[in-house]
Amino acid sequence: MRVRLALGVTLLACVSPSVSAQAPALTPDSIRRLALTVAQTRPDSARAMIRRLLAGMSPKDSLYPGVLLEAGRLGSDPPTVTTQLQRVVVEYGRSVWADSALLLLAQLSFVQGDPSAAVQASERMRRDYPDSPLKPRADFWEARAYFELKDDAHGCPLVQEALDGAQNDIEFKNQVAFYAPRCAAPPPAAAPAPAESAVKSAPAGPRTYAVQVLAVKSAPQVDDMLNRLKVMGFVARVVRDTSGLFKVRVGHYATKDEALRTQRRLKIRLGGQPFVVEEP
Repeated sequence: MRVRLALGVTLLACVSPSVSAQAPALTPDSIRRLALTVAQTRPDSARAMIRRLLAGMSPKDSLYPGVLLEAGRLGSDPPTVTTQLQRVVVEYGRSVWADSALLLLAQLSFVQGDPSAAVQASERMRRDYPDSPLKPRADFWEARAYFELKDDAHGCPLVQEALDGAQNDIEFKNQVAFYAPRCAAPPPAAAPAPAESAVKSAPAGPRTYAVQVLAVKSAPQVDDMLNRLKVMGFVARVVRDTSGLFKVRVGHYATKDEALRTQRRLKIRLGGQPFVVEEP
């Protein structure tokens, strides 16, 4: 605790020339504000402070994932950033920082030219944290990733969701609105009324669940994943939809609980971000 408080004072000293003699209380907000403020002018100093702070804390400390998040945010190279953010998501998925880490992973994947990974991270954030205030931003980045994949059919509804969730954030709303024109299209022509004898449609078939472990455009990556899954004893298959992506999925499960059990096994043995999907 003395190490943490001393570092808090050090951070404050870098931000302001006058520092109170009493050490400030170390809170998640103070960690975030102070480290990012120092990083604006002295990123190397901010990284060093965060490293020292992590070294002096127990991984069981409730603030630890918050410091990990800042370590990722201030990372000097993409592998370091990815590792720290993934630790927040995997090891501290119930913390208040997990949704922020997933959103940052989506943004990082996008700017690195991997829209498929950006879709996966955004979709997981939207699915696992549906009440997060960051959901509109996840919608936005997932929409941009789909646009990069030439899949406007999936991207345009997400643009509208992001606009609906922007509320009074004018800057963010303007960012989203920039992409809205590409989704403007004339309404489809009304379908003719069905004949009376055809009104009764056949009942929908039962739906099943699967676990998706990969979505890429590269066939060699798909082959490699299928081989890995086969060695592990999982029965996998490849699905390709209108997005043009090869999606590797495991299983046909009658209930979501069965799929979730397989998801947990895959997470342990394979890593990554497998997630449950519903199929017709």
